[in-house]
Amino acid sequence: MEEELEEKQIEPAKRNRSLPFSLVALLLVLSFIFGGAGGFWVFGYLWESQLKPIQEKLGLLENRSPVIKKETIVQNNYIPQTTQEEKIINVVKETAPSVVSIVITKDVPVYEEYYVNPFGPDFPFDIRIPQYKQKGTKKEKIGGGTGFIISEDGMVVTNKHVVAQEGVDYTIFTYDGKKYPARVLAKDPFYDLAILQIENAQGVKFKPVKLGDSSKLQIGQTVIAIGYALGEFQNTVSVGVVSGLGRTITAAGGGMVETLEDVIQTDAAINPGNSGGPLLNLAGEVIGINVAKAYLGENIGFAIPINKVKRAINQVKTIGKIVYPFLGVYYTIINQDLQKEFNLPVDYGAWIGRNAKGEPTEIAVIPGTPADKAGLKRDDIILEFNYEKITQKNTLSKIIQKYNPGDRVTLKILRNGKEKLISVVLGERSE
Repeated sequence: MEEELEEKQIEPAKRNRSLPFSLVALLLVLSFIFGGAGGFWVFGYLWESQLKPIQEKLGLLENRSPVIKKETIVQNNYIPQTTQEEKIINVVKETAPSVVSIVITKDVPVYEEYYVNPFGPDFPFDIRIPQYKQKGTKKEKIGGGTGFIISEDGMVVTNKHVVAQEGVDYTIFTYDGKKYPARVLAKDPFYDLAILQIENAQGVKFKPVKLGDSSKLQIGQTVIAIGYALGEFQNTVSVGVVSGLGRTITAAGGGMVETLEDVIQTDAAINPGNSGGPLLNLAGEVIGINVAKAYLGENIGFAIPINKVKRAINQVKTIGKIVYPFLGVYYTIINQDLQKEFNLPVDYGAWIGRNAKGEPTEIAVIPGTPADKAGLKRDDIILEFNYEKITQKNTLSKIIQKYNPGDRVTLKILRNGKEKLISVVLGERSE
């Protein structure tokens, strides 16, 4: 019993000399932390200095996916989608007040219907035949289009086919719902352009659009079209891209058929009624005037470059009309197919008195024109206009627009296999 008592007295003394449990746990945690950190450091050192170079040599790291930080990266001219949407919204807000609807009305007769008995009132049978007599006239809407304001005093640009009708009235409806009468100031003799003037707007200061530079356009560039779609939905907005540049099309509308060169192709929706509306870039600048759509395709529309419109605007402001230099010939541009088919000595140049199929035109040289006075004849081929070669891409009509009426130019022509230089003073053509 005494020995058992002694043992029981000694055991508590032994436990007092051992470490507390909490301190032991803390030491263990610290050991794991510092041990793990050291292990990671050693592994990282070995990875960079030993293991990684070996695996790179063996090609084991080629399929590893790079770690990409989730952040917005803007490179070159890339615009994040949200930013592009904001730009479109801002352009529409800024430009919409400058876009107008053009409504065409005409006085049409109003008839009153009444009935008569052709056999007189004493005829035993009640026979009535309708008769009509004019009671007066009323204004009736017969068409519409779009335009945009280019000056504070109310000058408006639109398409020529929008205002082609005579004996009608043109009314401008502005963004704020007001309406004004308008008159046609000038029509372009070559391009589908016209300029109107808003009238009876004393004291009103209109907001003009900003005109851009169509020579800087690039395929794929975002563009915005605004117009009076279907003659019903005012300031309809559509968005697309520049699908092509330098196109040549034959457009029909308003009783007119015209060949338009060097136009912009876009997939922004251009519907009937959009004609004459602006085509804008993301800077809010007008870079074209909507003119036509392809009826045999989808999302194929066309616009006249604004740089061609600027010329017309400046002429109307300075001389009150739109004029072009004039030569006075009917021609087609020679290509390789025409050269082979008709055994021509060249595959370029303007072939006088021939159409696109190589068939003779009714008139080759218009009497009394500069071409007539200079002695040009049917089947002459104009090779150069003032020492500039005439090709399918660089046509005669495109070159001549660089000059003014009254300018003297030199033509290199091919006649009966021989080249000849002819001096010509350009005439003037206006609507």
